[in-house]
Amino acid sequence: MRLRTPVLRNIRTPHWLREVFDRLGLKSFPKTTGSKGLQVYVPLNTPVTFDETKRFARTLAQLLTREHPNDVVYDMKKALRTGKVLVDWSQNDDHKTTVCVYSLRARERPTVSTPVTWQELEKINRSGDKEQLEFDSDAVLKRVEKLGDLFEPVLNLKQKLPKLQEVELTTTA
Repeated sequence: MRLRTPVLRNIRTPHWLREVFDRLGLKSFPKTTGSKGLQVYVPLNTPVTFDETKRFARTLAQLLTREHPNDVVYDMKKALRTGKVLVDWSQNDDHKTTVCVYSLRARERPTVSTPVTWQELEKINRSGDKEQLEFDSDAVLKRVEKLGDLFEPVLNLKQKLPKLQEVELTTTA
């Protein structure tokens, strides 16, 4: 699930998403896009269709929009997105592309799409220092040397997609 601009101005949104995944018994893995956004991956590695994951993502995006209407939006219209985080459920489609983990972004100062920990995001949420989510290639190589590949579990972790009713019943009391 991709969280689009201005997610780095509202770092709470990925935590709300994680809370829902936790309640559904799903492990999730955040990574930066190397730009202004975050992506949250829920590896399934079990038989599932793009249509099923897209419906799941849309239902989850609608749930977050209902629970946090001043901060989150699931509708793609630019006029509705101003000052809010778009939970981009439409990325779960067979014809969509997304930046791969460890990809360099073409910028004056190239940054890298980097896996991060939920603890790092919590720390950044408390400090407000979003620049800690920008990594150049040297920093990423040092991180991997120190922390290992934080994204490795995404390749093999097997999880089942919950039924839509489970998502709809999930609330953030």
